[in-house]
Amino acid sequence: MTQTSDVILERMMTLHPKVIDLTLGRVERLLAALGHPERAIPPVIHIAGTNGKGSTQAMIRAGLEAGGEAVHAYTSPHLARFHERIRLAGELISEPALTTLLDDCVTANGPEEITFFEITTCAAFLAFSRVPADWTLLEVGLGGRLDATNVVDKPRLTIITPVSMDHESFLGDTLAKIAGEKAGIIKRGVPCVVGPQAPEGLAVIEAKAEAMGAPLWVHGQHWNVWEERGRLIYQDENGLLDLPLPNLPGPHQVQNAGAAIAALRLLGKGDAACEAAVTRAFWPARMQRLRHGPLVELAPAVELWLDGGHNPAGGEAVAATLARMPQRETHLICGMLNTKDVSGYMRPLASQVARLHAVSIPGEKNTLPAEATRDAAQVVGMEAVTAGSVAEALAGIAATSPEARVLICGSLYLAGWVLRENG
Repeated sequence: MTQTSDVILERMMTLHPKVIDLTLGRVERLLAALGHPERAIPPVIHIAGTNGKGSTQAMIRAGLEAGGEAVHAYTSPHLARFHERIRLAGELISEPALTTLLDDCVTANGPEEITFFEITTCAAFLAFSRVPADWTLLEVGLGGRLDATNVVDKPRLTIITPVSMDHESFLGDTLAKIAGEKAGIIKRGVPCVVGPQAPEGLAVIEAKAEAMGAPLWVHGQHWNVWEERGRLIYQDENGLLDLPLPNLPGPHQVQNAGAAIAALRLLGKGDAACEAAVTRAFWPARMQRLRHGPLVELAPAVELWLDGGHNPAGGEAVAATLARMPQRETHLICGMLNTKDVSGYMRPLASQVARLHAVSIPGEKNTLPAEATRDAAQVVGMEAVTAGSVAEALAGIAATSPEARVLICGSLYLAGWVLRENG
């Protein structure tokens, strides 16, 4: 009997004692055993950064696909199902294709140690080498320099979205160190689009690019993007674009759209591709309005939203989005991991929120207990209570404030659980 992908993926979790162990040696060994599929994939656009990688990738994909091009895409983590990580020529990978790939990778790896992310990234490269397409979009998992995706010698383009503090225990305790890890995707002679950066981060990126002879295309120097009268205005040396605002909600999506447009223009794509990038992209759990499903039915008059942001910059982006929305009593249902800067995430949100309802993330061993999340919210001046579950919190809010705005937030793992439970 053929095993399901879930069973094989579960087994892959046991191939290395650590979840994260940054090095390229194991990936390079397995790719060699597989016949170097990473050398046989369509031209690569490689995206690193702390925030905005996924949204920027989604916009680039929308722009390329609008012109009839076939696009492979790799992203992580997944929300509801692993299959979301691997998109083949525009379609999520099928269950039969995924099980075959995973089996091939497990067989080629043999008894050797390898992390879950490393072996599944090798599976993605193998998938991309077997299906024809015009482009491959690779999103870095963690950092850049030692990330499992960083094995393509000559991508067509690299992109670094805004860099901020996150994953300090793996990437370093200063913005400059983290930017140095992200800049590790810069390749000799390959153009790099750079989103808005703090000066100390940009200095590191510029130094790396100079050392590698890589032409930079930097926000604020070579291109600009802003909102004006309800439109998105993009400008570079090739002229001005006047476009609709991104269909992905939030003012931070303007800068993500700018990076996507800069990339498309560097690739020689026209105005239609740039417009499609901002009007056709879809990226779940990034200020996503939930309109159907059991949770919506539980509180039908509530305006229900979902977001997976989880670091201080993510908190600022959500707060800015809420500030732009029509006024409405706003509650958070929040669950976070114990590895995150919880107060840093919550501080920008304090002024936008009536109350935070803290939950533990179901089935997640690294969840912060609801009580600790509540305490962190109270420290930054939020009124906060605990709830036994998302549904319990939502029912409680609906009972006292039936037309409130409710944002479920704090973690991609919580967001994934919500998307699974809500259908």
